[in-house]
Amino acid sequence: MNQENINKKEAARKKSLGELGELFALKALVDQQFDKIRNLNDQTMNEKFADIICEKDGTRYAISVKARNKFQISGKLNTRYNLGSNAYEKAKYAEEKYKAKAYWLAVQFDTTKFSIYFGSLDDLNGSKAIPVNKCEQGLIGEIWELNKRHYFDFDFYSNK
Repeated sequence: MNQENINKKEAARKKSLGELGELFALKALVDQQFDKIRNLNDQTMNEKFADIICEKDGTRYAISVKARNKFQISGKLNTRYNLGSNAYEKAKYAEEKYKAKAYWLAVQFDTTKFSIYFGSLDDLNGSKAIPVNKCEQGLIGEIWELNKRHYFDFDFYSNK
């Protein structure tokens, strides 16, 4: 396989992993009794910061969903999920546009399990990455799922 095909396959894998993460995020939001849940990617791909808008107890949320493999190619734990360049400026834009508070939802996948963490952008104290190792320890955000079994073939999504 030539380099161009390898790059295309890797881009498709990452895009699919992101979409899978958003599906898990939507289910988690329903399970956590959020309502008026709207996947912004159904209307506009790559909205600034927010992937999902929803409400709970009178508060509106603009949520950036980040889905990653638990482990890097080297086998080392993937401890930080980058929110992207200008995350705070983009979050401010989303907060104003949707009259919502900026939050993140991290979905961590392994070959047979997944974990979901949820928190406010304010929890990150200016950091541009979600420290999932601290989330797992209960130091940042909330743990919604921890090493819960999933039942699908994860081979395509794994880092190779």
